[in-house]
Amino acid sequence: MKSKIQFLLSMIIFGTIGVFVRYIDLSSSEIALLRGLIGSLFLLTVMFLMKKKISWALVKGNAFVLLLSSIALGGNWIFLFQAYKHTTLSNAVLSYYFAPVFVLILSPLVLKEKLSLKKIACIGAAMLGMLFIVGNSGVSTSGFDHLLGIGYGLMAAALYALLMLLNKFIKNMDGLVTTFIQLGTASLLLIPYVSFTEGFGILEVSSSSIPFIFILGIVHTGIGFLLFFSGMQKIKGQSIAALSYADPITSLVISAVILQEQMTFVQLLGGALLLGSTFVSENKSIKFSKRLMKTPAK
Repeated sequence: MKSKIQFLLSMIIFGTIGVFVRYIDLSSSEIALLRGLIGSLFLLTVMFLMKKKISWALVKGNAFVLLLSSIALGGNWIFLFQAYKHTTLSNAVLSYYFAPVFVLILSPLVLKEKLSLKKIACIGAAMLGMLFIVGNSGVSTSGFDHLLGIGYGLMAAALYALLMLLNKFIKNMDGLVTTFIQLGTASLLLIPYVSFTEGFGILEVSSSSIPFIFILGIVHTGIGFLLFFSGMQKIKGQSIAALSYADPITSLVISAVILQEQMTFVQLLGGALLLGSTFVSENKSIKFSKRLMKTPAK
């Protein structure tokens, strides 16, 4: 029960990220950089207190995959934060939750897994759901450009799917250590990227944004990842697949109740089709769910 509570708490924490990102007046790449730096330093402290050692021989052996996965992680965050800025929280989250569908589509090519009729039906239902969401989102309302935001969400989903698939090829490394390496590497890679694209406005950030930056780095990254890995070690893959839906549900509740963002009936139907189809596909594939979720969704 303790492990399930830890995992559930991590999902609820991840589900609140979108709200906090909106109150940080920095570019998405700068937010991703600060999140990675603060989160990796927090995890390094935790690993030191836990006396968890890093096997540099294993890091060297997995170096290429770790590098690619770190690039995917950094890009994933940038596009996800852009989605939060350009569309409603519900649209951003639902488009981001297309990631399991991308995994299903690519798994026959990358993981050499068979694509059953059930999974094909789930992919079709998820695509139909996404069409319902996109087709009823409108453009440029309330300061949002919904189609652009959904596009960013889908790009983030594609990169997260790539991250999940790459993590399958990381051998013999602890999940927490792997995440620390990925966070640190992604941060280092984002420094020149931010320098050449956005420039550094970090030193000019408003005082009102600073608490949200630290909450994003410490709570949503450090504590969230720690709870995620502590919880998932002792629960079954089927429970992981089910409990992981606390993340989008939390976001959707915040979108509707706190932010007062409206969804049409067709969008709600699309969201139900998308989340329902991914749940069915993951819930019936216990080993598949657990071995892919080596990195939290957010």
